[in-house]
Amino acid sequence: MTEHTHNRGRLLIADDDPEIRNILQELLCGNYNYDCRAVGSAEEALALLRASKFDLVISDINMEGMSGLEMIPHVREIAPETVIIMVSGAQTIEYAIEALRAGAFDYVTKPFDLRHVEVAVERARQHHELLRSKRRYETFLEESIKLRTKELAHALASLEDAYRTTLKALAAALETRDTDTHGHSERVVSFSLRLGRELKLDEEGLRSLEFGALLHDIGKIGIPDMILRKPAALSDEEWLTMRRHPALGQQILRGIEFLEGAARVVGQHHEKWDGTGYPLGLRAEEIDLNARIFAVADAFDAMVSTRVYRAGKPYAAAAEELERHAGRQFDPAVVAAFLRIPPSDWEELRARSLRHQRPERTATAAVSSSPSSPLTAERFSPSATSTSGGKVAAPQIPAASRITRRRHEARTLRRSHRHA
Repeated sequence: MTEHTHNRGRLLIADDDPEIRNILQELLCGNYNYDCRAVGSAEEALALLRASKFDLVISDINMEGMSGLEMIPHVREIAPETVIIMVSGAQTIEYAIEALRAGAFDYVTKPFDLRHVEVAVERARQHHELLRSKRRYETFLEESIKLRTKELAHALASLEDAYRTTLKALAAALETRDTDTHGHSERVVSFSLRLGRELKLDEEGLRSLEFGALLHDIGKIGIPDMILRKPAALSDEEWLTMRRHPALGQQILRGIEFLEGAARVVGQHHEKWDGTGYPLGLRAEEIDLNARIFAVADAFDAMVSTRVYRAGKPYAAAAEELERHAGRQFDPAVVAAFLRIPPSDWEELRARSLRHQRPERTATAAVSSSPSSPLTAERFSPSATSTSGGKVAAPQIPAASRITRRRHEARTLRRSHRHA
């Protein structure tokens, strides 16, 4: 009999007949270089399988205690890659079929021809190698997929960061056309996202809200400077032009797939809960949820922000104003979410935004507040100004500030005209 020189495998023989065990051990361990272990029962075989790995199991079907057929499911559970060959003295095909159905790879009958055993064992060994190769390949694929998924996630995150940086630069460029709203986009993004998280928006919703808040006034690109920066009340015709900026903004973003949700915020951020807004006169839940969230965040920032012509309102006054207009201008559920958030959260968001903001222009120095000052009435206490004869003296406003104040007065006239 020719000796095989392939790498040794581990083989477990289970048979309650000592003579059969000896024959199989001599054949397979002596001539085929297998590392063999032989036991006399299924219980002993299972104990060895739990303790160490075997490539092949050759087992008799009929043994005292647990039979070989009963052992097969346990082997499959303990060692799924172990290949099983059944041996039996029964000559009927039914036993072979039953063994194969139970999970055996092959079946050999007694008294057996040793050449048949050799062929069965060699086929089982090759099958075991295929199983191991398959497992290694599957492991390789899983690791490759994990690596590629990680690389793709990193690439997408980098791309999103690039988009975000580009959009922030665009928003900053837009703000240069309106000297009174410096830093507004960054603050309103922070406020909107805090509200969105309070309302349990998913990641996609938060992304759309962020980009929509950042670009909410992009449509003003299409509004002429002579209207946008006019230091007087707008005519009816000019006001109609100004009211086009939400629709212009949505048109600019149309066709950009990743800004689809943001475009709804841009197009609907001047709609009102009661249907009196523009450009479409949408009401209640016809308005995009993110646009309703943004409307509250935008109004809050406008009220608490300090301008050269006025001091910002304290948190309590701004919150009261929002609550008073809930159900008319604002979605009551969004206002309720705003009121659930601790005032300290809003102060921290505002302070953080102001810390990242460029230094205010000299013209705003007369009444500008410290970036870290709280949103409280103490910020605007009359005791902060000089007094004369027991009376509070009016603050001295530079010429540049007086120009800005006149612009504000003109804007106030515009708003009055709008609400008329």
